[in-house]
Amino acid sequence: MEKKGITRHIPVSEPLLGGNEEKYVLECIRSSWISSLGKFIPEFEEKFAKFCGTKYGVSVMNGTVALQLALAALGIKNGDEVIMPDLTFVATANAVMHAGAKPVFVDAEQDTWNIDTEKIAAAITKKTKAIIPVHLYGHPCNMDAVMKIAEERNLLVIEDAAEAHGAEYKGKKAGSIGNVGCFSFYGNKILITGEGGMCVTNDKKLSERMHFLKDHAMDKERRYFHPEIGYNFRMTNVQAAIGLAQLEQIEKFIAAKRKNAEIYNSLLKDVKGLTLQHEMPWAKNVYWMYSILVEDDFGRSRDELMKLLKAEGVDTRPFFYPMHQLPMYSEGHGDNEFPVASELALKGINLPSSVKLTADDIRYVCNAIAEASK
Repeated sequence: MEKKGITRHIPVSEPLLGGNEEKYVLECIRSSWISSLGKFIPEFEEKFAKFCGTKYGVSVMNGTVALQLALAALGIKNGDEVIMPDLTFVATANAVMHAGAKPVFVDAEQDTWNIDTEKIAAAITKKTKAIIPVHLYGHPCNMDAVMKIAEERNLLVIEDAAEAHGAEYKGKKAGSIGNVGCFSFYGNKILITGEGGMCVTNDKKLSERMHFLKDHAMDKERRYFHPEIGYNFRMTNVQAAIGLAQLEQIEKFIAAKRKNAEIYNSLLKDVKGLTLQHEMPWAKNVYWMYSILVEDDFGRSRDELMKLLKAEGVDTRPFFYPMHQLPMYSEGHGDNEFPVASELALKGINLPSSVKLTADDIRYVCNAIAEASK
């Protein structure tokens, strides 16, 4: 392995724009349809919904507003409570707050790092209206358990599938199981549009409601008449053009992610003090971020390892902070209430996970990790 003075740089993620992206974007520019009207928008919505195994797609400007739109369309309002995992990206909680509702956090489970479904029931109150399971880092949640609770308690389910394009739960695509599935197409996701997002659903009325609300709640029959307060959550035709080109390559991207994980697993399985990312028997993990836990017997802390990898030109990311550790959500909470999420957040690292990674890149990363262990 090369030593100091190296100029090698392996980023955590970088997009692959090797298909029809340029062709479709140029078509937008030459046609002058670059805003929120144009042929690529409905085509992308239809084809992405089909990819997810749902009937309808509603494109939006990013993954965060996909969650906000779903919450608004489902009628979540002031005074309602929404159950969600403590370990997630902050957008999940913020979307609930923007709806005027209260996020109620549930600890993670040790194996999948997703919401502990056995603890959901205890978090339900008379104010609970919905559950947002998050398919963290590309591994789907135990959706049978989530849906069973939702049906028994008459709760809505919004899947946060921002990190799980193409992931599967018992053969069903992430995002297709609840009332709505919400996706992000940010530049580090499996399928990208730069910014951008999508809501998918099998409910026609809900789809129509989301289309209505995202476009300023404009009346279809009377242009510029707005019977309600709506939002400007529209995706542009340029974003949809990129998304459509990306969608044409999605199976290749997912295969590359899974192949990368296979190589990581083979090279890191014998390194003492690491816990590798799981894939449950009922799941298809798309490994949006290939992730590991740095245990005490590794000999260095998570942060020490990240610093050493950075010196070798290897970029990494820590796990998300649990919601209960953030100032705006910390009141009344402590690490003892969420022991698993707190531990995972302290130990977790996202390793380089780009679809552009080569086997040699992964070997380089793994060698650097092995050499850092004590």
